[in-house]
Amino acid sequence: MGKKRETNFELLRVIAMLMVVILHYLNHADTVLRLDEDLSAVRVTGSVLQAFCIVAVNVWVLISGYFLSGAEYRVKRILIVIAEVFFYTVGVTAVMLLTSSAHIAATDSIYKTIQFLLPFESEHYWFATAYLLMVLFSPILNMGIRHLDRKQMKVTIIGLLVWFSFIRSFVPVVLATDDYGYGFGWFMTLYLIAAYIRMYDVSVFSTKAKSLAVYLGSAAVLFVVRFAIYLMHSGNGGLRYYFTVPDHYNFVFCLTGALGLFRFFRYVKVKEGAFAKIVRRIAPYTFGVYLLHEHLEVRDRWIGWMESLLGDVPGASVPGFLLHLLGSILIVFLAGLFIDWIRSVIFAFLARILHGTKFAAFVRNTDAALRTKKEGGRRWYDQ
Repeated sequence: MGKKRETNFELLRVIAMLMVVILHYLNHADTVLRLDEDLSAVRVTGSVLQAFCIVAVNVWVLISGYFLSGAEYRVKRILIVIAEVFFYTVGVTAVMLLTSSAHIAATDSIYKTIQFLLPFESEHYWFATAYLLMVLFSPILNMGIRHLDRKQMKVTIIGLLVWFSFIRSFVPVVLATDDYGYGFGWFMTLYLIAAYIRMYDVSVFSTKAKSLAVYLGSAAVLFVVRFAIYLMHSGNGGLRYYFTVPDHYNFVFCLTGALGLFRFFRYVKVKEGAFAKIVRRIAPYTFGVYLLHEHLEVRDRWIGWMESLLGDVPGASVPGFLLHLLGSILIVFLAGLFIDWIRSVIFAFLARILHGTKFAAFVRNTDAALRTKKEGGRRWYDQ
C-alpha cells in the first residue's frame, strides 16, 4: 500500500476514535434518548450524533482486517498489544492510587486487582479482549482465506452474517447467543469481510457518492428506529429491548453504515503535505486514547473532570451542549495522544534495553522463521 492510500485509512482511524470518544461522552453525560425520560432537544441531538458515530467500532475492525489479512504474522505485534494494554491497566491504576484518585473498596479489591492484572481475561477493556483474539486467530483466518475460492468465501461470510447479524437484527427479543457485536465472533466476521474486499478489490458501493449515501442513510435509519420506538414505547412496553438494538454493533444498519464509510475513505485521496504528515504521526497513538479514557478507574469519572473544567453539561441549550461536547472531546483526545506518545517513548527505551536479551532474540527468530517457512516452495503467507 502506498503512503497516500495508507493516509486515507489512518485518517479514518483517527475519525473512528473521535467517534468512540463522542459515544462515551453522550452515554456518560446522559444526553441521548432514554425510555421513561422526558424528550428534549439535547437528547434528540445526542441521539442523532450517536447514530452517526455508532459505526466507529466496526470501521476500526474493518481497517484492521483489511491490513492484517494481507500482512505477515508477527509475534511482536501481539506482544505490543498486550504490553500497551498492561501499560494502562497497571500504570494508570498505580498513578491514581498514588494521587488518591482511585478508591478501591475492600469488598471488591480482589476482583478489581484481577481486572488490572488480567485485563484480557476479565475484559477490563472488552474491545481489547476481542481484538487480541482476532489478532491471535489471524494466521488461521488468513490460511483459510487463501485456500478458499471467491464463492466459498462469499458463502462463509453470508453464513456468518445470518448467524451474527441478520436474524438478531429483526427479532424483538434477547437471544441467548447474541453478544450485540461485542465479541470475537463478530470481529472475525468483519475481518473476513475486510479481507474479501481487499482480495477481490470489491467496490461494495460503486462510487464515492453512493458510499457516503449508504453511510448517511444507515445512520438516519438507526436514529429513526430509535426515535420511533421511543414514541411508541408508552403504548407498548414490549419494545424496551428493541430500543437498544440500534446501538448494537452487529445490527445490520450499523454494518451497512460502517461499510459505506469504509468504502468512502477508499475513494478519498489525501494530498501529501503537513496535514497528511500529522495524520500519519498521530494515528498510531489513537488506540491509547481508548485505553486511557476507558480505564476502569477513569471511564465513569472523566465527564466529571470535564465539568470541573468547562462547567456542567448543558441540558437545555443545544449550542451550549455541542460546545461542551466539542471541548471535552478535544481535551480527552489530545490528552490520550500525549499519554500514548509518552508510552511510545518508554517502550522505545525499553526496546533498546531488551534488544540484546535472549527473549528479544527469541521473538526475532520466531518472526523470521514465520517469514521464511516454506510450503511447496512458497512462503506460507503467499499461498
